[in-house]
Amino acid sequence: MKLRFFAVLFLASAFLATVSSAAYSEVLTLSEGLKLAVKNSRLMSIAHREEDISKTDTLIEKAALYPRVDGALSQTFLANQPGAIFGDLSVPTSEKSFLAYSLSVQQTLYDFRRNAAKYEASKVALQTTKLDTRRIANLVEVNFAFQYFNLLESEKMVLVAGEEVDRLESHLKDAQNLYEEGVITKNDLLQAQVRLSDARQRLLAAKNLREVNVSNLNNALTLPLTTQTEVTDVTEVPVELTGVNMEKAWGVAERNRPEVLIIDGTLKSLDLQEVSKKAEYYPRIFVKGGYDYEENRYLTHEDNWSLVLGLGINLFHGGRTKAEVLKIRQQKEKLLEQKKKLIDDIKLEVEKYILDSRTARQRLDVTKDAIQQAKENLRINRTKYEEGVGTATDVLDAVTLLTVAETNYYRAVYDLGKAQAAILYSMGKELSEVYR
Repeated sequence: MKLRFFAVLFLASAFLATVSSAAYSEVLTLSEGLKLAVKNSRLMSIAHREEDISKTDTLIEKAALYPRVDGALSQTFLANQPGAIFGDLSVPTSEKSFLAYSLSVQQTLYDFRRNAAKYEASKVALQTTKLDTRRIANLVEVNFAFQYFNLLESEKMVLVAGEEVDRLESHLKDAQNLYEEGVITKNDLLQAQVRLSDARQRLLAAKNLREVNVSNLNNALTLPLTTQTEVTDVTEVPVELTGVNMEKAWGVAERNRPEVLIIDGTLKSLDLQEVSKKAEYYPRIFVKGGYDYEENRYLTHEDNWSLVLGLGINLFHGGRTKAEVLKIRQQKEKLLEQKKKLIDDIKLEVEKYILDSRTARQRLDVTKDAIQQAKENLRINRTKYEEGVGTATDVLDAVTLLTVAETNYYRAVYDLGKAQAAILYSMGKELSEVYR
């Protein structure tokens, strides 16, 4: 009975483990992965919190445009009753203990756009915060694309290493047969065994690298690191790269890169801040109304209404306003220089990735033919060896050449994919909108 219970328990555990591993298995396309990476990114969560903070700042600045309402309530207890002396008479002027309350409303009528400019500047700052969120999203996307192509490349490297092991195992069988027939020496057999052992180690290293790349991809998607994520190959060239030359790419990048747009928005915000600061030179016109009550039976009227039309101006504050306006202008000059440098850096970045793309494409064209040539070379040398007119070294070298050719080809394929993704990123394109 106990044995049956443990057997059922074991089968149930195995079933749950299978279901669990299946639940954590994902098959992703690049398009799906890009969207998930942005959705699940910790950096994006932080960026969205920054947006929320910026929205709150606009509400704070907007509050200055509305009336200010103040209220007060108090109960006063005096040790001595207030009074006044008129000759020989002492006349009380207030209660010894009294209640008082007041309500006032104040509204700025005109302040030369001091508060309005602050509010507009906060709205522009909110837009720049959203642009920074977009900048972070683009960065998350391109980093994910690199990891995606790295995983595809590592899978192909496992395939190449596995085929090399298969070829060397086949050669080892041929060598074993020839050795048993006395056609070759044991040295050829030992050489084949050593090469096979070395190839198996490279296969293990390739598999390990693939697992590391899977974990990196899962980390970018905030999935459990042990998720057996599978990816599909990318075969189509993005339409946005068709007919793109250096000059066109520079123009698109200058118009679309969030970093440039952020500087433009910050400059606009500083212009509005300067308007707000300059308004401090001019008067502020306001109206204030209120109601006051003080419990005092010695007064003619215990309560009173008031309406005040006022004008306030700061006559001197040690030159603070002038210095703050000067500081804003210096900040704008600094940003203009930063924008020039940023555009230069972006152009350099675009040029680098376009050249990387051209180089990868040229490598691809070269290595595509090299694979067929290496396969033919291996076939010829293997035939010669089997017929006893070739050497084991020629076969092993041919296997190595074919492996090198396949490795170079797949690296060129995925270097091209990474370069294309990098070009799109450097032009300010959203990769999730490009790879569909």
